[in-house]
Amino acid sequence: MQQVQSGTPINLTATAAVSKAAGTLLGFYVNNKTAGGTLVLTHGSAAGGTAISGTITPLIGWHEYKVYCPTGLYATIAVQAMDITFFFSGG
Repeated sequence: MQQVQSGTPINLTATAAVSKAAGTLLGFYVNNKTAGGTLVLTHGSAAGGTAISGTITPLIGWHEYKVYCPTGLYATIAVQAMDITFFFSGG
């Protein structure tokens, strides 16, 4: 069985597309956040895609979240500021 072991780091501090291409999210690292910051992940490269997570209130540190995204991945960072590095493997 083939497994993706590494991905391209994509750093976001506001709502945006993580990737507009198909690929696999391996996880994300929350570098910094203020109290109450939330994250919602959706399929697609723009707002309004199908949600693949509920509302996440992550702690600082590594969060493994392996999911295949056939139409790209969009991250909605809300409520308070966060600095998150996503690790995404295209293809």
